[in-house]
Amino acid sequence: MKQQLIFFLIFAFVACKSFAQTEFPLTPTNLPQAQTETSSPESATKTDIVILKDPEILATYLLAPGDAIEVTVWKEEGLQQQQFLIGPDGNIVYPLIGTITAAGRTINDLKELLSIKLADYIADPSVSVKLLNNQGNAIFVIGKVNKPGQVFAGRRIDVLQALSLAGGLTVFANESNINIQRRIGNEIKVFPFDYGNVIDGEDLEQNILLEPGDTITVP
Repeated sequence: MKQQLIFFLIFAFVACKSFAQTEFPLTPTNLPQAQTETSSPESATKTDIVILKDPEILATYLLAPGDAIEVTVWKEEGLQQQQFLIGPDGNIVYPLIGTITAAGRTINDLKELLSIKLADYIADPSVSVKLLNNQGNAIFVIGKVNKPGQVFAGRRIDVLQALSLAGGLTVFANESNINIQRRIGNEIKVFPFDYGNVIDGEDLEQNILLEPGDTITVP
């Protein structure tokens, strides 16, 4: 009887140890899938950003606060592929030059201005400017449209064009009470927009040119 009890205890100990090693190994491969995905940078949610690449549109595109650019000066080791985010005031701070206004200029205008400013420090500077993203030049369309959210454009667009890029109005939209909100300093200016009238060729002055940051609300 005593021998059977000893045998049983030994058998139970071996079985428990085997079970623990099989079911709960302390290795990274046994981590829950959710943890593995969270720790992986590839699993992070990415926001789609429209990047202008058409040379004709880029030639007339006006830089805006929030846009990201890359500036390179050929053969200048300390000035290679430097990236800048245009600030809310429309400026960037560039080495040697200091603060310079980028917003409201075309890419070529900014390149020429940088070349002129750098000529005081570098002989015959060869400057290139690349638009990394035009996220700053966005219009927001919210409410009863088919594709609400940010609308990116490579040029100034009007209200009708922005609504078209947002997929148009839904059947439930109150098309006569649309408004455009524009922040000017600490104030918000509101522009009314009657979709039906504008479509019919009336009150066309309501179809204003939009500015970066404008918000169209469709109730």
